[in-house]
Amino acid sequence: MKNPSDNATATNADLVNRPAPMPDKVFQRLSAFIHERVGIKLPPSKRTMLEARLQKRLRVLNYPSYDSYVNYVFSDAGMEQELRNLIDVVTTNTTEFFREPKHFDYLVHTMLPEWIRRNGSRKLALWSAGCSIGMEPYTLAMVLSDFAERYAGFSFSILATDISSRALQTAVKAVYDEDRIANIPPELCKKFLLRSKDRSKKLIRIAPEIRSLVEFQRLNFMEQFCFSNPMDIIFCRNVIIYFDKPTQERLFKQFCDCLRPGGFLFIGHSESLAGMQLPLVQAAPTVYRRV
Repeated sequence: MKNPSDNATATNADLVNRPAPMPDKVFQRLSAFIHERVGIKLPPSKRTMLEARLQKRLRVLNYPSYDSYVNYVFSDAGMEQELRNLIDVVTTNTTEFFREPKHFDYLVHTMLPEWIRRNGSRKLALWSAGCSIGMEPYTLAMVLSDFAERYAGFSFSILATDISSRALQTAVKAVYDEDRIANIPPELCKKFLLRSKDRSKKLIRIAPEIRSLVEFQRLNFMEQFCFSNPMDIIFCRNVIIYFDKPTQERLFKQFCDCLRPGGFLFIGHSESLAGMQLPLVQAAPTVYRRV
Protein backbone atom coordinates (compact mmCIF):
# COMPACT_ATOMS: atom_id res chain seq x y z
CA MET A 1 0.00 0.00 0.00
CA LYS A 2 1.28 3.48 -0.86
CA ASN A 3 2.41 5.55 2.09
CA PRO A 4 0.38 8.81 2.23
CA SER A 5 3.56 10.65 3.11
CA ASP A 6 5.33 9.60 -0.13
CA ASN A 7 4.04 12.61 -2.07
CA ALA A 8 5.07 14.99 0.69
CA THR A 9 8.52 13.39 0.81
CA ALA A 10 8.95 13.77 -2.94
CA THR A 11 7.83 17.38 -2.74
CA ASN A 12 10.26 18.07 0.09
CA ALA A 13 13.07 16.47 -1.88
CA ASP A 14 12.25 18.68 -4.85
CA LEU A 15 12.42 21.74 -2.61
CA VAL A 16 15.75 20.68 -1.16
CA ASN A 17 17.21 20.11 -4.66
CA ARG A 18 15.83 23.33 -6.09
CA PRO A 19 18.66 25.75 -6.94
CA ALA A 20 18.94 29.13 -5.25
CA PRO A 21 17.21 32.00 -7.12
CA MET A 22 19.03 33.27 -10.18
CA PRO A 23 21.31 36.23 -9.29
CA ASP A 24 20.63 39.54 -11.03
CA LYS A 25 23.90 39.49 -12.97
CA VAL A 26 23.27 35.96 -14.21
CA PHE A 27 19.73 36.82 -15.34
CA GLN A 28 20.92 39.99 -17.08
CA ARG A 29 23.71 38.11 -18.83
CA LEU A 30 21.43 35.32 -19.97
CA SER A 31 18.53 37.55 -21.02
CA ALA A 32 20.88 39.81 -23.02
CA PHE A 33 22.31 36.77 -24.80
CA ILE A 34 18.86 35.35 -25.56
CA HIS A 35 17.74 38.69 -26.97
CA GLU A 36 20.83 38.94 -29.17
CA ARG A 37 20.78 35.33 -30.34
CA VAL A 38 17.03 34.61 -30.60
CA GLY A 39 15.41 38.07 -30.53
CA ILE A 40 13.17 37.28 -27.56
CA LYS A 41 12.92 39.91 -24.83
CA LEU A 42 13.00 38.64 -21.25
CA PRO A 43 12.21 41.51 -18.87
CA PRO A 44 12.75 41.04 -15.11
CA SER A 45 9.12 39.93 -14.78
CA LYS A 46 10.06 36.77 -16.74
CA ARG A 47 12.81 35.70 -14.35
CA THR A 48 10.66 33.26 -12.36
CA MET A 49 9.43 31.69 -15.60
CA LEU A 50 12.98 31.32 -16.87
CA GLU A 51 14.15 29.77 -13.60
CA ALA A 52 11.33 27.23 -13.67
CA ARG A 53 12.01 26.25 -17.28
CA LEU A 54 15.76 25.87 -16.70
CA GLN A 55 15.47 23.67 -13.60
CA LYS A 56 15.15 20.51 -15.69
CA ARG A 57 18.32 21.35 -17.64
CA LEU A 58 20.20 21.88 -14.37
CA ARG A 59 19.05 18.47 -13.13
CA VAL A 60 19.88 16.71 -16.41
CA LEU A 61 23.39 18.20 -16.51
CA ASN A 62 23.89 17.99 -12.73
CA TYR A 63 24.63 21.68 -12.24
CA PRO A 64 23.97 22.96 -8.70
CA SER A 65 23.23 26.58 -9.63
CA TYR A 66 22.05 28.81 -12.47
CA ASP A 67 25.45 30.52 -12.36
CA SER A 68 27.31 27.27 -13.09
CA TYR A 69 24.83 26.36 -15.85
CA VAL A 70 25.18 29.75 -17.56
CA ASN A 71 28.98 29.53 -17.37
CA TYR A 72 28.70 26.20 -19.16
CA VAL A 73 26.36 27.62 -21.81
CA PHE A 74 28.91 30.33 -22.61
CA SER A 75 31.79 27.85 -22.89
CA ASP A 76 32.83 26.41 -26.26
CA ALA A 77 31.37 23.02 -25.32
CA GLY A 78 28.13 24.64 -24.13
CA MET A 79 27.73 26.64 -27.32
CA GLU A 80 28.10 23.45 -29.32
CA GLN A 81 26.11 21.04 -27.15
CA GLU A 82 23.63 23.02 -25.04
CA LEU A 83 22.62 26.09 -27.04
CA ARG A 84 19.75 24.38 -28.88
CA ASN A 85 18.42 22.98 -25.60
CA LEU A 86 18.46 26.49 -24.12
CA ILE A 87 16.60 27.84 -27.15
CA ASP A 88 14.02 25.06 -26.84
CA VAL A 89 13.52 26.01 -23.18
CA VAL A 90 12.94 29.74 -23.76
CA THR A 91 10.79 29.57 -26.89
CA THR A 92 7.02 29.36 -26.50
CA ASN A 93 5.19 26.81 -28.65
CA THR A 94 1.56 27.78 -28.09
CA THR A 95 -0.41 26.67 -31.14
CA GLU A 96 -3.54 24.89 -32.33
CA PHE A 97 -5.21 23.65 -35.50
CA PHE A 98 -7.30 26.28 -37.33
CA ARG A 99 -6.12 29.04 -35.03
CA GLU A 100 -7.73 32.36 -36.06
CA PRO A 101 -10.08 30.58 -38.52
CA LYS A 102 -11.07 33.72 -40.45
CA HIS A 103 -7.62 33.64 -42.03
CA PHE A 104 -8.38 30.29 -43.63
CA ASP A 105 -11.81 31.48 -44.76
CA TYR A 106 -10.19 34.48 -46.47
CA LEU A 107 -7.53 32.23 -48.00
CA VAL A 108 -10.05 29.79 -49.52
CA HIS A 109 -12.92 32.08 -50.50
CA THR A 110 -11.13 35.29 -51.51
CA MET A 111 -7.41 34.95 -52.03
CA LEU A 112 -7.04 31.59 -53.79
CA PRO A 113 -9.74 32.04 -56.48
CA GLU A 114 -8.20 35.41 -57.37
CA TRP A 115 -4.71 33.90 -57.34
CA ILE A 116 -5.75 31.16 -59.79
CA ARG A 117 -7.29 33.72 -62.15
CA ARG A 118 -4.02 35.66 -62.16
CA ASN A 119 -1.51 32.79 -62.18
CA GLY A 120 -3.19 29.83 -63.85
CA SER A 121 -1.39 26.56 -63.15
CA ARG A 122 1.73 28.02 -61.47
CA LYS A 123 2.50 26.27 -58.18
CA LEU A 124 1.62 28.33 -55.08
CA ALA A 125 4.55 28.77 -52.66
CA LEU A 126 3.63 29.18 -49.00
CA TRP A 127 5.79 29.65 -45.89
CA SER A 128 4.67 28.97 -42.32
CA ALA A 129 7.23 31.02 -40.37
CA GLY A 130 7.40 30.05 -36.71
CA CYS A 131 5.48 26.82 -37.26
CA SER A 132 5.92 25.45 -33.70
CA ILE A 133 4.84 21.78 -33.49
CA GLY A 134 3.27 21.78 -36.95
CA MET A 135 -0.40 22.52 -36.41
CA GLU A 136 -0.41 25.64 -38.61
CA PRO A 137 1.31 24.12 -41.67
CA TYR A 138 -0.77 20.95 -41.40
CA THR A 139 -3.91 23.07 -41.22
CA LEU A 140 -2.77 24.84 -44.39
CA ALA A 141 -1.99 21.52 -46.08
CA MET A 142 -5.47 20.19 -45.27
CA VAL A 143 -7.20 23.38 -46.43
CA LEU A 144 -5.20 23.60 -49.66
CA SER A 145 -5.61 19.89 -50.42
CA ASP A 146 -9.34 20.18 -49.98
CA PHE A 147 -9.35 23.26 -52.23
CA ALA A 148 -7.28 21.44 -54.88
CA GLU A 149 -9.95 18.74 -55.15
CA ARG A 150 -12.32 21.39 -56.50
CA TYR A 151 -9.84 23.21 -58.75
CA ALA A 152 -8.12 20.94 -61.26
CA GLY A 153 -4.51 21.86 -61.88
CA PHE A 154 -4.01 23.74 -58.61
CA SER A 155 -0.79 22.76 -56.81
CA PHE A 156 1.21 24.15 -53.91
CA SER A 157 4.26 23.74 -51.73
CA ILE A 158 4.57 24.50 -47.99
CA LEU A 159 7.78 25.35 -46.18
CA ALA A 160 7.50 25.34 -42.38
CA THR A 161 10.28 26.68 -40.15
CA ASP A 162 10.93 27.12 -36.46
CA ILE A 163 13.92 27.80 -34.24
CA SER A 164 13.06 25.00 -31.80
CA SER A 165 14.53 21.61 -32.72
CA ARG A 166 12.25 19.95 -30.18
CA ALA A 167 9.14 21.51 -31.74
CA LEU A 168 10.24 20.46 -35.21
CA GLN A 169 10.73 16.86 -34.07
CA THR A 170 7.13 16.83 -32.85
CA ALA A 171 5.96 18.43 -36.11
CA VAL A 172 7.66 15.82 -38.28
CA LYS A 173 6.25 12.99 -36.17
CA ALA A 174 2.76 14.56 -36.56
CA VAL A 175 1.18 12.72 -33.61
CA TYR A 176 -1.12 14.75 -31.36
CA ASP A 177 -3.49 14.23 -28.46
CA GLU A 178 -7.05 13.67 -29.63
CA ASP A 179 -8.32 16.67 -27.69
CA ARG A 180 -6.21 18.99 -29.91
CA ILE A 181 -8.38 18.39 -33.02
CA ALA A 182 -11.61 20.00 -31.80
CA ASN A 183 -11.24 22.94 -34.22
CA ILE A 184 -10.74 20.80 -37.32
CA PRO A 185 -13.96 20.49 -39.39
CA PRO A 186 -15.40 16.94 -39.21
CA GLU A 187 -15.14 16.39 -42.96
CA LEU A 188 -11.40 17.18 -42.87
CA CYS A 189 -10.92 14.93 -39.84
CA LYS A 190 -12.38 12.02 -41.79
CA LYS A 191 -10.20 12.70 -44.81
CA PHE A 192 -6.86 13.62 -43.30
CA LEU A 193 -6.51 12.20 -39.76
CA LEU A 194 -5.63 8.71 -38.56
CA ARG A 195 -6.65 7.49 -35.10
CA SER A 196 -4.44 5.24 -33.01
CA LYS A 197 -5.33 1.55 -33.21
CA ASP A 198 -5.10 1.54 -29.43
CA ARG A 199 -8.08 3.82 -28.69
CA SER A 200 -7.08 4.08 -25.03
CA LYS A 201 -4.11 6.25 -26.07
CA LYS A 202 -6.43 8.86 -27.60
CA LEU A 203 -3.88 9.92 -30.20
CA ILE A 204 -4.24 11.01 -33.80
CA ARG A 205 -1.71 11.28 -36.61
CA ILE A 206 -1.77 13.42 -39.70
CA ALA A 207 -2.29 11.24 -42.78
CA PRO A 208 0.87 10.59 -44.86
CA GLU A 209 -0.48 12.38 -47.94
CA ILE A 210 -0.74 15.58 -45.86
CA ARG A 211 2.59 15.09 -44.06
CA SER A 212 4.33 14.74 -47.42
CA LEU A 213 3.15 18.21 -48.46
CA VAL A 214 5.10 20.04 -45.74
CA GLU A 215 8.87 20.52 -45.67
CA PHE A 216 10.21 21.36 -42.21
CA GLN A 217 13.44 23.29 -41.62
CA ARG A 218 15.10 24.93 -38.64
CA LEU A 219 15.47 28.70 -39.00
CA ASN A 220 16.53 31.45 -36.60
CA PHE A 221 14.97 34.83 -37.41
CA MET A 222 18.06 36.55 -35.98
CA GLU A 223 20.13 35.17 -38.85
CA GLN A 224 19.86 36.39 -42.43
CA PHE A 225 17.46 34.32 -44.50
CA CYS A 226 16.36 34.34 -48.11
CA PHE A 227 14.91 31.90 -50.62
CA SER A 228 15.90 31.14 -54.17
CA ASN A 229 12.29 31.70 -55.21
CA PRO A 230 9.97 34.27 -53.61
CA MET A 231 6.91 33.21 -51.62
CA ASP A 232 3.30 33.85 -52.60
CA ILE A 233 2.02 33.65 -49.02
CA ILE A 234 3.70 33.99 -45.64
CA PHE A 235 1.96 33.03 -42.41
CA CYS A 236 3.82 34.49 -39.44
CA ARG A 237 1.26 34.69 -36.67
CA ASN A 238 1.71 35.26 -32.94
CA VAL A 239 5.49 34.96 -33.28
CA ILE A 240 6.92 38.47 -33.45
CA ILE A 241 5.02 39.59 -30.33
CA TYR A 242 7.97 38.21 -28.35
CA PHE A 243 10.41 40.60 -30.09
CA ASP A 244 11.08 44.28 -29.47
CA LYS A 245 9.78 46.86 -31.96
CA PRO A 246 13.01 47.38 -33.96
CA THR A 247 13.40 43.62 -34.38
CA GLN A 248 9.76 43.31 -35.44
CA GLU A 249 10.16 45.96 -38.15
CA ARG A 250 13.41 44.40 -39.41
CA LEU A 251 11.72 41.01 -39.65
CA PHE A 252 8.69 42.34 -41.47
CA LYS A 253 10.99 44.04 -43.98
CA GLN A 254 12.74 40.72 -44.55
CA PHE A 255 9.38 39.00 -45.00
CA CYS A 256 8.48 41.59 -47.62
CA ASP A 257 11.77 40.87 -49.41
CA CYS A 258 10.74 37.19 -49.50
CA LEU A 259 7.27 37.93 -50.94
CA ARG A 260 6.38 38.25 -54.59
CA PRO A 261 4.70 41.52 -55.56
CA GLY A 262 1.02 40.82 -54.97
CA GLY A 263 1.83 38.16 -52.37
CA PHE A 264 0.15 38.04 -48.97
CA LEU A 265 1.39 38.26 -45.38
CA PHE A 266 -0.83 36.92 -42.59
CA ILE A 267 -0.03 38.07 -39.03
CA GLY A 268 -1.65 37.36 -35.66
CA HIS A 269 -4.59 39.37 -34.35
CA SER A 270 -2.48 40.46 -31.37
CA GLU A 271 0.16 41.93 -33.69
CA SER A 272 0.35 45.26 -35.49
CA LEU A 273 2.30 46.93 -38.30
CA ALA A 274 1.40 50.42 -37.07
CA GLY A 275 4.16 52.97 -37.59
CA MET A 276 6.29 50.68 -39.78
CA GLN A 277 7.43 51.72 -43.25
CA LEU A 278 6.62 48.60 -45.26
CA PRO A 279 5.57 47.92 -48.88
CA LEU A 280 2.25 46.47 -47.72
CA VAL A 281 -1.40 47.41 -48.01
CA GLN A 282 -4.12 45.91 -45.86
CA ALA A 283 -6.35 43.41 -47.68
CA ALA A 284 -8.35 42.20 -44.66
CA PRO A 285 -7.93 42.33 -40.87
CA THR A 286 -4.32 41.21 -40.18
CA VAL A 287 -3.86 40.27 -43.86
CA TYR A 288 -1.56 42.39 -46.04
CA ARG A 289 -0.67 42.44 -49.73
CA ARG A 290 2.84 43.18 -51.01
CA VAL A 291 2.91 46.17 -53.38
